[in-house]
Parts: sequence; structure tokens; C-alpha cells
Amino acid sequence: MENQKRVKELTEKHGAENMVVVLGAAEGEASGLAAETVTNGDPTYAGPLTGVQLGLRVYHVCEPEIKEEVDEAIYDEQVSMMEMVIDVDDIISEMTSIREQYCKF
Repeated sequence: MENQKRVKELTEKHGAENMVVVLGAAEGEASGLAAETVTNGDPTYAGPLTGVQLGLRVYHVCEPEIKEEVDEAIYDEQVSMMEMVIDVDDIISEMTSIREQYCKF
């Protein structure tokens, strides 16, 4: 709930067009839920983003669009081990679907 509040406040302050949310959940379903929350509103109807359609750009840290933006040494140190044990293709599929449905930018 606190993260939803922060995202909402930052979006109000900086504008949705200037925001990109980067997620790091270890599975596609969890990533999809978080992505849907910052794009289409909280699907659990429990947090500050309930009914708030921000339409933010949202990516998972393992997606190529983010991976190519991060210093290779830092990515290797912080993320590459996780990449070996998660289903990256499932996560990319889930994130792509959410962006296609709900992202406005």
C-alpha cells in the first residue's frame, strides 16, 4: 500500500508522461499484478490506486529495454543471478500484455 501511495504522489508531482516503473518480482503473475496496479488501478481494490488509471510505462528489470539501459557490471552483480532461476519469458509475456492493454505512454 505504501508503494502505491508513493507512485501516486510521484506521478502527481512529475506527471505520468515522465514516469517509468521498474519491477523486480520473481514470477510473471506477481509482476503482472503490480504492473496492472500502476497502469489500470489496483485490481484488489485495497490500495490508494483503486480506480486510478495512471497508464504508466512499466517494465520488469529483466526485460531487454531495461537491461540495455543499466551498466553491464551492475546488472551482472545485482540481477543476473535472479535471471538464472526465474522464467524470464513468462515475465516478459505478462508485462507486454499489460503494457498493450493499459499503458498510455
